[in-house]
Amino acid sequence: MALRGLNACARVLLTDASRAAAGALQSDCLKCRHGAKRHLLSEDVVKLQDFQQRKLDVAQRVSGSKGYYFDTIHQKIEKNELILEEELKILLHLCQSAEDVIMARNAFYRYHKESRSMAFREFKFGPLFMRLCYELGLEELAATTLTDPALKGFFPDSTSFNIAIDMLFTKQCYESGLEVVGEMEKQGVPFNKDTFMLAFATCYKLSTSKSYHICLTLLEEGQTKGNFIPRHAYCFATALALKQNDIERAQTFYSQIMSTDSRQCQNLRVLILAMKGSMKEAISALTTAQVSKKTPVFVKKTEFSQEVVNELRKKSADGLWEGHVEQVVRRLEEAGQITKQTLDEILCYTPSRKRPVGILEQERKISRRTLKPLQSALLLE
Repeated sequence: MALRGLNACARVLLTDASRAAAGALQSDCLKCRHGAKRHLLSEDVVKLQDFQQRKLDVAQRVSGSKGYYFDTIHQKIEKNELILEEELKILLHLCQSAEDVIMARNAFYRYHKESRSMAFREFKFGPLFMRLCYELGLEELAATTLTDPALKGFFPDSTSFNIAIDMLFTKQCYESGLEVVGEMEKQGVPFNKDTFMLAFATCYKLSTSKSYHICLTLLEEGQTKGNFIPRHAYCFATALALKQNDIERAQTFYSQIMSTDSRQCQNLRVLILAMKGSMKEAISALTTAQVSKKTPVFVKKTEFSQEVVNELRKKSADGLWEGHVEQVVRRLEEAGQITKQTLDEILCYTPSRKRPVGILEQERKISRRTLKPLQSALLLE
């Protein structure tokens, strides 16, 4: 596979990052903002609030003290006794500290050794464990657990890897994030739309020649296999290409976005046009997006980053289009369509939930298999 060297590449990315862009030509508004601590997955995927609520429910229902329960599991591990699926579920929901999580991981080893050959093992502990790590801020433990050879096959789902990569992204551990991406590919776990978005976002943040190569490789492989590449992923790929001063490829990536009406796309379009010197087209794009200053506040307005506008001003300075640029920018300012948000902040946004919480809660009260009310929160993944 083309990505077999991904882990090796990721290990040297930190060194490359320190050397990066020493002589590269790139826009000021594309300089990496390492201070932007934003997670990229929606609550629909992370489900942290749901997980925390289930922890409360389990704590109220379990008989005996937490200490007694942990001692019982510890004894089973020491005596090499079988740990049941339900016991492990309860254990994960009772964890309150890093020490508790390490204990739960030790139980994983025992459970995995006993059950790896069981065809009927359907419950996926990975998402549950990753949500626990997310709650307690244990991103490094999450990453080392996913990449532990002794647990190979224990995390067969993309959700576990995606939550871990998102967690690492939030903590700015971009090199570790790419290592997890590499491990995911190595283990044959299929990439989904969230994986591509997270991987490209991580490459974008690093913005080195190697991370750019990884992004291009992942994109090419994804397209070859017919994977769905979401708009958000293409936006990160486009922004990364611009940071690498590869305007032609940035245009190619942008052209593959099916719907470009989002403010991320509109900002990238203007930036592409500005960097290639297409002043007329850039002005036209801004003019088209402009609304009247009398437009009601509830009407959605496309906002442009001050950084993108500044780049356009810089490119048009002392030229034929300088006056036209200043005129359209002034109108956008009057209409409240210029934001102080950086392009990095606009790109690194967190999508909202796809459905109202009430609908989700209502659905979870009914078993999909029996159509009867669920009796235990532990029945949920």
